[in-house]
Amino acid sequence: MWIALGINAAMLVAEAVGGLLTGSLAVLADAGHLLSDVGSIGLALFAATLALRPAAGRMTFGYQRSEILAALTNGLLLVLVAIAIAFAAIGRLGDPPSIDGLGVLGLGLLGLFGNIAATFVLARGEREDVNLEGVLRHSAADALGSIGVVLAGAFVLAGGSSIIDPIVSLVIAALIVASSWRLIAEPVGVLMEAAPSGVDVDAAGAAICEEEGVRSVHDLHIWTVTSGFGALAAHVVVAGECDRDLVRRRIELLLHERFDIDHTTLQMEEQAPDRLLHVENASGRE
Repeated sequence: MWIALGINAAMLVAEAVGGLLTGSLAVLADAGHLLSDVGSIGLALFAATLALRPAAGRMTFGYQRSEILAALTNGLLLVLVAIAIAFAAIGRLGDPPSIDGLGVLGLGLLGLFGNIAATFVLARGEREDVNLEGVLRHSAADALGSIGVVLAGAFVLAGGSSIIDPIVSLVIAALIVASSWRLIAEPVGVLMEAAPSGVDVDAAGAAICEEEGVRSVHDLHIWTVTSGFGALAAHVVVAGECDRDLVRRRIELLLHERFDIDHTTLQMEEQAPDRLLHVENASGRE
């Protein structure tokens, strides 16, 4: 992410200055997206550093969810950037200003190569990390936006109307919104204590019940602490003659192998006898 931050900061300066000189909203829109990228990478790096702090005091899981909060913030910022670009582009559709096609083309190519390099570097990281994935999606959307800038510059250079500039800006805004969807949906799911994506809660409960000696399971909860960190808690009712510790260890192995869940809290309960204790009022009064 540090490498991607350097690439994006250099492109931001180039496109911000170039967009003002060429008069291209598409270039400025791409620069706006780059500004959000620089902010998002900085936020992601801060969150990643904070997540390394050990658990202490009230923070019994440490600060690992700081990465989830960073990803959600990045997603919301992307939507705001897209809305701002869309409003500016709509305002230019009726009276598009003239732009420097050659300058726009050159800046688009610069941005395209830079974004491809940043995306390639980021793609080599841990893709299960929603924090890193958020930064990667920013970079990939930027690369697509740069393609639009290149096309707009080539179109104007070939004698086409400059109305292509706000049209490309609207396309970039749509790409930004599309890239932000997972950055909003996944962190919200984590904060709402949803089960990890790909984990079937009913299947997990059924698998536990299939273990030898298990009679039933209740109060089953599966949630995500942070990216790649699933947790499970459940009350497991076992037959009275069973070795409860042995059954618990078998269930933990099952959850690890089939559902990739390693953090478990299992309360083992002995099955109650068929005839329960019946207590009457000692005085005989009803």
